[in-house]
Amino acid sequence: MGEKKTVRLKVKRQEGPKAKPYWEAFDIPYRPYMNVIICLKEIQKNPRTFDGRKTSPVAWESSCLEEVCGICTMVINGKARQACSALVDPLGEEITIEPMRKFPVVRDLVVDRAVLFENLKKVRAWVSIDGTHAIGPGPRVNPEQQQKDYVLSTCFSCGCCLDVCPQVGEGTGFMGAMTISQVRLFNDHPLGKMNAGERLEALMGPGGIEDCGNSQNCVKACPKNIPLVTSIAEVNRQITKKIFGFLGK
Repeated sequence: MGEKKTVRLKVKRQEGPKAKPYWEAFDIPYRPYMNVIICLKEIQKNPRTFDGRKTSPVAWESSCLEEVCGICTMVINGKARQACSALVDPLGEEITIEPMRKFPVVRDLVVDRAVLFENLKKVRAWVSIDGTHAIGPGPRVNPEQQQKDYVLSTCFSCGCCLDVCPQVGEGTGFMGAMTISQVRLFNDHPLGKMNAGERLEALMGPGGIEDCGNSQNCVKACPKNIPLVTSIAEVNRQITKKIFGFLGK
C-alpha cells in the first residue's frame, strides 16, 4: 500500500490578547471534499504537531457551516475568507491559516469583532418599527427595489471588507464599507427613511465616509459580491444632498 496522503496546516497561534504569536504545523489525513473546518476538527481530536509533539487544541469559531454567519472568517493562504467554504483541494497540500488582521486576537484564530456591531449601532442600522404592529400593513416596495436591496441585505458582517481595507487600522476609527453599505440599505427602506438623516450624520463624523480612500479592495474581497463601491458612491451622493439641504433630518 502507498503512503497515505496528508494535508499540512500551518497555523498562527497566540495564547492570549497580549501574548506573542507563534506558528505550529499539523499534518491532517486527507480525504476528498474536505474543508478547512474539517481540518481544524481533526487537530481538535488529536492536537499533535507534524513531528508528534503534543500541544493544545487550536481555538477557532464556527456556527452555521454554510457561509451565512461569518464567524469562521479567517485568513487562509493570505486571503480573508470563511473556513466553512474553503475547500482543501483547490488550496493545495500546504495551507496557511491566520486570524483576521484588523481585529484584536482573543486566542489563536478567535478575534474580537465587537467594533463591527458598534459601528452598526452608530449608524442605526435597523428600521424603527416598535409599536407599529397594530396599525396595519407597511408600505409596499416595488420588485425592482426589492431585488436591489436584497443583495445589500446578504451582508453577514464577516469583516472581509475591513480586513483588506488600507484605511482600517488601529487608531483610524474608519467604519468601513460594510457599515456604509448598510446605511444605503436602510435609507432605501420606506420606513428606514425616517432616520436617514441621523445615519448620514453619523457617517459625516470621525471614521465616516471621508476616510474612505477608494482602494476598492472591499468589493473584491466580499464573499457575497455586494456592490460596495456603488454603495459608497450612493451614500456619498446622499450626504452631498444633505449638506446642501435637500435631505431632511
